[in-house]
Amino acid sequence: MADAELLHAAVREAGRLARSLFQQKIKRWTKSDGSPVTEADLAVDKVLKALLHEARPDYGWLSEETPDTPDRLARRQVWIVDPIDGTRAFAQGGDEWCVAAALLVDGRPELAAIYRPMADQFYEAQRGKGARLNGEKLQLARPSGLAGARVLGNASAIRQLEATAPIEAIASGNTPLAMRLARVASGELEAALSTTPKHDWDLAAGDLLVHEAGGTVTGLDGQVFAYNRAETRQANYVATSHALHAALLEHLAAT
Repeated sequence: MADAELLHAAVREAGRLARSLFQQKIKRWTKSDGSPVTEADLAVDKVLKALLHEARPDYGWLSEETPDTPDRLARRQVWIVDPIDGTRAFAQGGDEWCVAAALLVDGRPELAAIYRPMADQFYEAQRGKGARLNGEKLQLARPSGLAGARVLGNASAIRQLEATAPIEAIASGNTPLAMRLARVASGELEAALSTTPKHDWDLAAGDLLVHEAGGTVTGLDGQVFAYNRAETRQANYVATSHALHAALLEHLAAT
C-alpha cells in the first residue's frame, strides 16, 4: 500500500473510532501543561500508531499523545499526528474536533489528511498534487486586499489588525488549529493566524493543505516552517494567500 493510501485509511479508521467514543462516558483529565486529554485521545493515538508506524517501522513518529523520543530526528520520513485536535470541543460535546496527520519528508509535509468525522469532511493533500475536500479540489480565496478579509486569530493580534485594517474578525470558538488551516485552504477564511506558540502536530497537515490550495503558511518572520526538530513548537504562524501575506506580516510586525 502506498504511503498516501495508508495515511488516508488510518485517518479514516481513527475518525471512526473517535466518533464511536464521542459523547460516551470516558475519563478526562488535565496534562501537566494545562491542556485537556481524554481516554479517546489515547485510544485514537494507539490506533494511528498501529496502522502507520507499524506499517512503516523505519519512519519516525511524533504525536501529541505519545512520549517523544530523539530517534525521529535521524529519520527522513516521520509521521506526525494529532489524534484528536480539539480535545476541549470533543469533551464538551462540540463537533469541531478532527483527526490530523501528515507525513514529513526532510522536515516538510509531503502528505496530509484531516478528517472531521461529525461532518464527514475529509481533507487531503500531497505535495505538488493539490489539496481536496471529499474529492473536490480546494482553492484559496483571492482577495485584492485586507478590506473585508475574514481573519481568524488570537485576540491580541485581531485587535491590532482591526486598529489598522478593515478586516472581518471571525470568532475562533472551539475551532481546532488544523480546521482553521483547512478553512483557509477551502476559501472559507482569507487568513488564520496566531502570535502565540503552536505545536507542530497542530500545524503540519494544515500547512500542506494551504500550500497545495495556492497559499502559504509561515511564521511572522516570513519563513516556512521546518518540522521534525528537537523543539516541537513554532513561535507563531500566518496562513493566507500570497496576495495578503506581506500585508498581514506588516500589520502584525509590532505585535
